[in-house]
Amino acid sequence: MDLFQRCRDFKDAERVQAMGLYPFFRPIASAQEPEVTMDGQKIIMLGSNNYLGLTNHPHVKERSLEALKKYGSGAAGSRFLNGTLEIHVELEKRLASFVQKEVALVFSTGFQTNLGTIATLVGKDDCVYIDKLDHASIIDGCRLSFGKVRKFGHNDLKHLEKLVQSDGEKPGKLVAVDGVFSMEGDIFPLPELMPLAKKYDLKVLVDDAHGLGVLGEMGRGTSHHFGLQDRVDLIMGTFSKSLASVGGFIAGRAEVISWIKHKARPLIFSASPPPASVGAVLGALDVIEREPERREKLWANTRFLRDGLKSLGYDTGNSASPIIPAVVGEDMICFQMVHRLQELGVFANPVISPATPPGRALLRNSLMATHTQGHLEKALSAFQKAGKEFGVIP
Repeated sequence: MDLFQRCRDFKDAERVQAMGLYPFFRPIASAQEPEVTMDGQKIIMLGSNNYLGLTNHPHVKERSLEALKKYGSGAAGSRFLNGTLEIHVELEKRLASFVQKEVALVFSTGFQTNLGTIATLVGKDDCVYIDKLDHASIIDGCRLSFGKVRKFGHNDLKHLEKLVQSDGEKPGKLVAVDGVFSMEGDIFPLPELMPLAKKYDLKVLVDDAHGLGVLGEMGRGTSHHFGLQDRVDLIMGTFSKSLASVGGFIAGRAEVISWIKHKARPLIFSASPPPASVGAVLGALDVIEREPERREKLWANTRFLRDGLKSLGYDTGNSASPIIPAVVGEDMICFQMVHRLQELGVFANPVISPATPPGRALLRNSLMATHTQGHLEKALSAFQKAGKEFGVIP
C-alpha cells in the first residue's frame, strides 16, 4: 500500500470543516487573557492553561525581555554541549528549591521531559506502571523505553497492586502518574500509593504539569498538597501552564538527575530552551512567591464555576482542580456546543473519543486567577442557553 494512502483516506476533519463545526486550531489574535480576540470579537477564554494569569504579566515579560537582551534569541546548541547558559542553571536551582528536591534539570518541552526521563530510567528488564488516563508524553516515554509497560485502571490502586504482584521480582519498578489529570481535573490518590511503593519498592514519578502553581503550599504541586514531597522520587513539571512559558523539568535526587542528564536523548539532541522563555519562568516564579493571593482567587473562581455548572445540571465528574469538565455526550454534540458557545462569546475546548470514553464527550473548561465574576456569570449564561438548545441539560 502507498504510504500516504491513509492520509488521503482521512476525511474526518474535512467533514467537520464542511459542516462549519471544526473546533481545532482556532486562531487567537491577542494574549492569553480572560478575554481574547477572535475574528475581531471579544471572547471569554475558558480553554487556557494560564491558571495564574501570568502569560501577560508585566514582571514576567520584563524578565523575558532582560534575558533576550543579555543572551540573544537562542542558545544555538543543546544543553549537553554549548547550549547551557547561566540562566538555565539559575532556573534549575530555583525549581529544585521550589519543589524541594535536591536537583532539577530543564528540558526544552514538557513532552520531551517525560520522553527523556522514562525512556532513560526504564531498562529492558524493568517494569513501568501507568494510569490508563496518563498524559500522552508518559505513554510515549514508555514506548521508547525497553521495559515492560503495564496500564492500570484509572486511580485504581488495587489493580496496580495485582499487576505488580503478577510481575514478581524485577530489577526495577517505576510508577508514572499525572498529579492532576488534564481532561477531567481529578487528582491521583498519592496517599494510597505510598504503602504500595514501600511494600514493593516502587519508584514514583508524578507529572505535575497541572498541579504546579495550583496545589499545595505556595503552589508547589500535588506532592506538597498531600505532604508527600519527601516520598515522591521524581517531580516533573511544565512551564506552559502556571509558569507562563514553554519547556519542562524533572527534579529528584542528584544521582538520578545526573544519570538522566547524561543519558536522555531528548535532552542531549535538542536545542536548549530560548533565553526569553527561561526568563519568563523565572519571572513567573517571582510572582508566585510574591502574590499568593492569585492562588486564592483561582480557587474562588474554580468553586464559582463548578458550582454554577452543577446547578445548571451539568455532570462535572470528579474534578478537584481548576480543570472542570462539562459532559455533553456524543462527539458531534460536543462540536456543536463548542461552535454555539463561541457564538455566545465563550471559548471552550472539546474533548472527544478516544481522549474520553465513547458517549462521554465533554467541554474542558479551565479557570484563571484573573477571571472576574462577571466573566464567569456570562459564561454560565452561555452554557445554560447552549445546553438547553442541544438537550444536554433540562
